Amino acid sequence: MNRNQHTLQTWAIREDISRDPAVQKFIQWMRSVRHGSEQTCINYTRDIGQFAAWFFKESESAPYDWTRPMRSDAKRFVLDYAKTGAKPTSTARKLASMRSFYRFLIMDDGLSASPFSGLRPPYKAKVLPILLSESEVLRLLNAPLESLVREAPEEPLKRYGLLRDAAIFETLYSTGMRISELVALKNKNVSLSQGVCVVLGKGNKERRCLLGKPAQEAIQNMQREALLLWPSTNGAEKPLFLNYIGEGLTTRSVERFMKHWLAVAGLPDTLSPHKLRHSFATHLLAHGADLRAVQELLGHASPATTQIYTHLTVGRLVDSYHKAHPRG
Repeated sequence: MNRNQHTLQTWAIREDISRDPAVQKFIQWMRSVRHGSEQTCINYTRDIGQFAAWFFKESESAPYDWTRPMRSDAKRFVLDYAKTGAKPTSTARKLASMRSFYRFLIMDDGLSASPFSGLRPPYKAKVLPILLSESEVLRLLNAPLESLVREAPEEPLKRYGLLRDAAIFETLYSTGMRISELVALKNKNVSLSQGVCVVLGKGNKERRCLLGKPAQEAIQNMQREALLLWPSTNGAEKPLFLNYIGEGLTTRSVERFMKHWLAVAGLPDTLSPHKLRHSFATHLLAHGADLRAVQELLGHASPATTQIYTHLTVGRLVDSYHKAHPRG
């Protein structure tokens, strides 16, 4: 197959890439020095493997000669991948992965230069995140508890599941934390008396998130029911949110719960738990919160990342102006 004939579906990955010594050292460095998440390391390995499949001949195998690719090859790789119909964000990530890999080779192996240095990713239009309105968030937050009142289940597991889901949504919306941060929470990370919880964010950076009274009450109700089912689950190292056998949840489970309750609340089931994070930030700014404070609560390294939510609030303000002003 000609390089230019690759489609997004058929873009190959060298299966032996994880056995390449340079790649192994790079991924180990990412884990131990940069504290990269497992998913980040998987993505880097995949991206480097795709470049290896694109550049090196089929007869070649690891270890690869990373000094051979030239700047013209790097340019053509980025363009070829963009032509597959991949999203600009995906192409930009491929470029970022290769830049990071070659920066490591320069630092660790004394490589003289990177063929990816100075290359710019394809134009990436800024996409405003989809979010829920305040009334839509309220419908989602109320859905599990309304079901609890309506069904009045006698089965303890059923009651726990409804209280847990209510606590999950209240916590996500109250704190703005990521879903991965939520499922990683342990009992020791939460102080209901102080209304705070400590989460471990990207780059293993800790930050404090605030729990409003509804979130505090929801967690208390959930924990009370959990102790009836699993008396030993109140240990400091135990997960805060549990599945039906008393073990920690996965992100996939939370996504599944949310799809169910979105449907119950009459909302699009295409919305994800991350939309509660977007909604949290936008609603705070709409009610006058300081941008820097929202940045801290979200765990953004740069205020530029948080800035997108100001565009959303301004956009709603402009829309309201044109609808309400006599000469708008």
